[in-house]
Amino acid sequence: MRKIVGAGTAASLALAALLTGAFTGTARAANIAANPGFESGLSGWTCAPTAQAVSSPVHGGSRALSATPAGNDYARCQQTITVKPSTTYALSAWVQGNYVFLGATGAGVEAQTWASPGSAWSRLATSFTTGSATTSVTVYVNGWYGQGTYYADDVVLDGPGTAPSPSPSPSPSPSVSPSPSPSASPSPSASPSPSGPPPNPGSITFAPYVDITMTTPSLVSAYTATGVKNYTLAFALGDSTGCNPAWGGTIPIGDARIVGDVKGLQARGGQVIVATGGAVGPYLEHTCGTSAALLAAYKKVLDTVGSNYLDVDVEAAIDIAKVNTALRQLQAERGTVISYTLRVQGQDYGVDPFSVQILQDAAARGLNVLVNPMLMDFGYSGAWGAAMVGAANATVAQMKQIWPSKTDAQIKRMLGLTPMIGKNDTGQVTYQADARTLLSYAQAGHVGRIGFWSVGRDNGGCPNGTLSPTCSGVSQSAYEFTNIFKAFTG
Repeated sequence: MRKIVGAGTAASLALAALLTGAFTGTARAANIAANPGFESGLSGWTCAPTAQAVSSPVHGGSRALSATPAGNDYARCQQTITVKPSTTYALSAWVQGNYVFLGATGAGVEAQTWASPGSAWSRLATSFTTGSATTSVTVYVNGWYGQGTYYADDVVLDGPGTAPSPSPSPSPSPSVSPSPSPSASPSPSASPSPSGPPPNPGSITFAPYVDITMTTPSLVSAYTATGVKNYTLAFALGDSTGCNPAWGGTIPIGDARIVGDVKGLQARGGQVIVATGGAVGPYLEHTCGTSAALLAAYKKVLDTVGSNYLDVDVEAAIDIAKVNTALRQLQAERGTVISYTLRVQGQDYGVDPFSVQILQDAAARGLNVLVNPMLMDFGYSGAWGAAMVGAANATVAQMKQIWPSKTDAQIKRMLGLTPMIGKNDTGQVTYQADARTLLSYAQAGHVGRIGFWSVGRDNGGCPNGTLSPTCSGVSQSAYEFTNIFKAFTG
């Protein structure tokens, strides 16, 4: 039963709470964004070259933001704001256009919302709570690849903090519209009525896999040793009861060690991608009998670790329609960045036929995915580094057939690359030189993401060619492959 408090009593209580600091840890209603209505042009904001303050259309005042994404960017405007740790903030803005995103990023902070309101003003709103070490967040608004001009006005960040000092003469720079994330752009011709948004361009371009069921290395220790802040957690599977996610199928999803490690990484500005599936199982994609149940399982894992990145590793048959239906709904509700990690048939073929069917179904449903071929354990001839590049190029050719309306650059941004460092299961060996060959290909083509299997093997503990989950089987220094691939800039 809800207790009713009289208006006068409520006002007195609120005033007393404000005077005594009883609301500590909760944001007070005070807009701390600089130049939130763009009345002073772009002062206080760092924006893409196409951004400008316009007099029409506006939501409030006399000016609003206008920006037009090109075919290979998303025309972001952003500002960094000083905030208080362990405090809840409310973020909102009014927007027009196709696929307009509003969000905030920072140490342990990743909040995002979106809309596609067309020519009508629509209010976007989200909230976030800063971590114990968070002292600043970057608030942003942006559109999406080649989707036309968007407008934004009346940005509000409610809470205690300090707005950036307005700059007298803003100087937009192309560098503030970074390379798009490893996700597909919307394709009206292929999907006239997409059910969900394209994932918002993110910052995760390198995220090696970690077998999170192993106690070492921890995410925080790997970050401390290498500076790499993003990792892919393998694997969230079904436990003995069926459609209930557990790490490796045996460790509770809320395990204190694992969740504490993730939160420790996030407090240092890092983030995780949750991987399901893999080589063993039991897959959630199998044990969850309906798309609704699978959707709930995906949400449970993502909510537990505080991430909006999901990787589905398919190395066994799945019910394609059930899985893609759940993923499409997840993306529609949350804008989740979704990747499919898939088996390679051969260096000249690309991913296997079943994987092609998965992607064809995803495209038909308007699901935006990063395509991540496993560059390991396939037949090849010649040098292994060149064979991995060949398999990647063959996958790109398949993707062009599946998404014919996309440009070559857009297709490459949808491509992930995941080799197995050192000794592979079927005999191939990825040496440091092979890793550098793949890195050069990724840098030249501006692919979406690099990963590798796995951080726990990235050491010289078995330089004699042993196949092991805890060492690479080649002579190397600690974290040598991590340090090679972390040079990838997208």
